Amino acid sequence: MNEVVVKLMQHRSVRSFDPTPIPEAHLREIVSAGQMASTSSNVQAYSVIAVTDPALKRELSVLTGNQVYVETCPAFLVWCADLNRLSGAAAAHIEPGGETYADSAESFIVATVDASLAAQNAATAAESMGYGICYIGGIRNRIEEVSSLLGIPSLAYPVFGMCVGLPDQPSGQRPRLPVEAVLHWDRYDAERGQGPVEQYDETMTRYLQMLPAAVNPGLFCDRAASRL
Repeated sequence: MNEVVVKLMQHRSVRSFDPTPIPEAHLREIVSAGQMASTSSNVQAYSVIAVTDPALKRELSVLTGNQVYVETCPAFLVWCADLNRLSGAAAAHIEPGGETYADSAESFIVATVDASLAAQNAATAAESMGYGICYIGGIRNRIEEVSSLLGIPSLAYPVFGMCVGLPDQPSGQRPRLPVEAVLHWDRYDAERGQGPVEQYDETMTRYLQMLPAAVNPGLFCDRAASRL
């Protein structure tokens, strides 16, 4: 494996951070790396809010489900799918009363995917610089309150947050599904994926035995049932 693949294979979520602030230049570099991700038709339909104010992070930690690491990480990046900027740029070039598709399902998906691709680029960049990250889907738990708190306009929404900072203690790496469960050849094979899933639960059982009960995420199939 080359060094990029090695770095990708070392990813793990970090939830305990050194309080040392992240230099603004580093945050700009991380987001700039995110901007080089692929984007549909080059619309770049996303924005990032870097939250470093302690009071704001404290409020967001509550709104995301009392996740304390949202407050304790040096920087909390809120990745937004953003069609507001695109609509503003296009406004002068659309005939009065002309129809647009800014509020269509396809535009919603495009913006969400754009934000996700950019965020993963940024995550890899951050990790290459020695930082750890943790995605926070709980940013959508109380989405109206988060949007109000951060001034997020209409035609934009927070897709997820991302804690960023120097890890202050080692964190485990959760096993992933076998590649056979997710990689199909030429067409989707629904039956083929189930065997590896059962195998994965056996792998997770061994992994969970090493964890304190308080941070035990549970088996894959059990979690799938509770999530669905």
